[in-house]
Amino acid sequence: MGLSSYIDAALASARFKTLEDKTRFGEIPGFQGVWASAHSLKKCRQSLREVLEDWIVLKLRSNEALPAVHGKRLTVPEPSCA
Repeated sequence: MGLSSYIDAALASARFKTLEDKTRFGEIPGFQGVWASAHSLKKCRQSLREVLEDWIVLKLRSNEALPAVHGKRLTVPEPSCA
């Protein structure tokens, strides 16, 4: 699974709720620490996508495994030695 497909699949499983102050909160089950809040659902989705992208970069830089999404894992090509 490529990066765009992985991000889209992870976001498809996101859960959103409205908080007492009427802001929206979103998180992705299985992606610890990936959450966002905003005044609208649209903004919350956008923020959640940005948080997820940054989280993936940190995990990859740290050589940490990423969770499977719908049983599939992100495939990262090995760097080529040119």
